[in-house]
Amino acid sequence: MHTAEPAEVANAEPWTARFVLFLRVMAALSMIKGLYHWSLVVGIGQPAGWSFEGNTLAWDAATIYFAVIDLIAAVGLWLAAAWGGVVWLTAAISMAAVELFFPQVYGGRVWVIVAELVVIVAYFSLTIAAGREQPE
Repeated sequence: MHTAEPAEVANAEPWTARFVLFLRVMAALSMIKGLYHWSLVVGIGQPAGWSFEGNTLAWDAATIYFAVIDLIAAVGLWLAAAWGGVVWLTAAISMAAVELFFPQVYGGRVWVIVAELVVIVAYFSLTIAAGREQPE
């Protein structure tokens, strides 16, 4: 059995703690995004006469997809489960792809693409840094 030296424990904690904090922040943001998409589905905060069915089929499908996947990702990220990262990465890449390749759906917002790519790079960077801290 390998016991960690005090120096190893001190070195191991910072990146792992940062990674877990990042996962929790991304979980909160995913929860907000999922609830936002559900608010669009049910019409909360929309002007009078607005209806979900009045949008294009592509917009409806994308909105329902993100309403579901973002909430699932939020739970997985909060639990720091491996599947949570996979679901979240799928959601983030999907959002960037929809914005980039299908601008007619949500408007092709470049800032969304950049933001998704930044958090994806941060996720992988923190994953690698936290993984290097773990004893072999």
